[in-house]
Amino acid sequence: MAETIAAAPGSVTGIGRPGRDAPAIALTIAGSDSSGGAGIQADLKTFSALGVYGASVITAVTAQNTRVVTHIHDIPLDVVEGQIVAVLDDLDVAAIKIGMLSSPEIVESVARALDGYAGPVVLDPVIVAKSGAKLLRDEAIAALKERLLPRATVITPNLPEAAALLDCAPAGDAEEVERQGRALLSLGPAAVLMKGGHAEGEVCTDLLLVANGPAMTFTAERLDTRNTHGTGCSLSSAIAAGLAKGLALPQAVGEAHDWLHGAIRAADMLSVGSGHGPVHHFHRLWEGLR
Repeated sequence: MAETIAAAPGSVTGIGRPGRDAPAIALTIAGSDSSGGAGIQADLKTFSALGVYGASVITAVTAQNTRVVTHIHDIPLDVVEGQIVAVLDDLDVAAIKIGMLSSPEIVESVARALDGYAGPVVLDPVIVAKSGAKLLRDEAIAALKERLLPRATVITPNLPEAAALLDCAPAGDAEEVERQGRALLSLGPAAVLMKGGHAEGEVCTDLLLVANGPAMTFTAERLDTRNTHGTGCSLSSAIAAGLAKGLALPQAVGEAHDWLHGAIRAADMLSVGSGHGPVHHFHRLWEGLR
């Protein structure tokens, strides 16, 4: 039986350092989106909107807009690894979000560079862009499952991503969503957040599963907008921001879920691009665009 909660603390905790004079620091490891709606750009906007200092490691440069991805250029492996080492060597990183990793070699480089990092890791298994472009090669899925899922504090797949990780069809009902989520738990992450944005119905439900506890659901009204570019990136980075500030995982997920719902509700006010526009990351802060 799933327990529906808004933002209740639980047993899975982060290593954030609340109460410091300086803001908490979170690191995003992901691809760059030239249109600014997803990837590194969305992650840094999310961190800033939620009061967290953001550092970044770029794994790929994409040429894309709200309609299409035209180019993907992987950053050299030594540069990816060097960015991670440089940041962790100097900054007090309280949480890490991992997004687009297009090849098994980049997965391996990231995993190697994170050896010794003891803080919480939020892994968003980015596989397909909103435009439909494939961002994770098939051969990289096995590497992701072997090298990074076991070290993740939480993974945040949508239903097609969960199916791709499990090599099965996407879940068609709530029972299958939970079954697939628990199958992903068996691959080693401490928690799995099954995102319900691709499901049907008037209510969008995200399901948080941990190994030794009840399922927790986070629900919100499904909003009628095409401007949802970068929702997955933004949610996972919002969870990382909460963990960086010392929130327990269920509370970090609940607060991220509520914040993203507001960002989607305000998305149409931005009028960015002619395709799937971005969510409004600064909906709580910008006067005149709320």
